[in-house]
Amino acid sequence: MQYVLMVAISLHVLAAVFWAGSTAALARTGGSETRRLFRPQMGAAAVAVLTGGYLWHVVHAGAVGPVERSLMIGALSALAALAVQVIVVGGALRKGRGDGQAAALPPRIVIGHRIAAALLMIAVVTMAASRYV
Repeated sequence: MQYVLMVAISLHVLAAVFWAGSTAALARTGGSETRRLFRPQMGAAAVAVLTGGYLWHVVHAGAVGPVERSLMIGALSALAALAVQVIVVGGALRKGRGDGQAAALPPRIVIGHRIAAALLMIAVVTMAASRYV
């Protein structure tokens, strides 16, 4: 059981670090690599959400204390970031496929990345600090 937990935590952290880090980088660089990174980001987000759900079920099921409240704020922030990226960024990428403008990105893609990056930073801080609340 300990090995399964260690693997789940490792996958959760690695996926979340890639997702949050690449989103922050895209927010700072004007989204220049959005087309190349969108699918890997969504894959990492899926792994982070699924492993986070598993960890919640195994480690925190039934408990409602300050740690769980902090983790819940982080989880809700991450889910909101995922929704923003799927709806705003993914929608803009799908809409832009047929217009022949491979190089031009709509400004709303950068705004979507910035909103998602802020939400993911909230998730990172609340999850890292949850042990100490």
